[in-house]
Amino acid sequence: MNITIRLASPPDAPEMAEVLMRSWEEAYGDIIPEDFIRQKNAARPEQFRQAITDGNEDEYVIQESGRIIGIMKVAPPLDDDLGGDYYELRYLYLHPDYFRRGVGKRAMAFAFDKARQFDRQYMSVWLFAENKNAADFYIKCGFAPDGKTQTKDCGRPMECIRMIKNLLE
Repeated sequence: MNITIRLASPPDAPEMAEVLMRSWEEAYGDIIPEDFIRQKNAARPEQFRQAITDGNEDEYVIQESGRIIGIMKVAPPLDDDLGGDYYELRYLYLHPDYFRRGVGKRAMAFAFDKARQFDRQYMSVWLFAENKNAADFYIKCGFAPDGKTQTKDCGRPMECIRMIKNLLE
């Protein structure tokens, strides 16, 4: 597989939205109400059209032979309790056709390298507690829950857990 990862640019927005929509349908279809997914997906094209600008510094596309098959955002953490030694994987979504094909691990290696470029020792990520596939993936990548949780409204209350990885281990 010829995988490349690069900063997203405005022309990528429609394909980025498509990846996110298909990923949400597949990954969350059993845990998030269908109406909520449909409502969120309706807003995705406009969301990415506004978010992906020429000044983008932290949203990436994952491509295979020029086709966008995944998206990710790696940036300083949003959590106030994490200090300057942290970077955050804000999201990583793959098109379902690329689940369990090694693309996620390559994306994580890229994210870890990006954090190290900024001299960060730790990476954090938030995920739905019920998303066992994601939890298993992050554990295989070296993350562990740190005990921090939050609840998000996704058509029903959804518990989220934060996981941390020490990039020096």
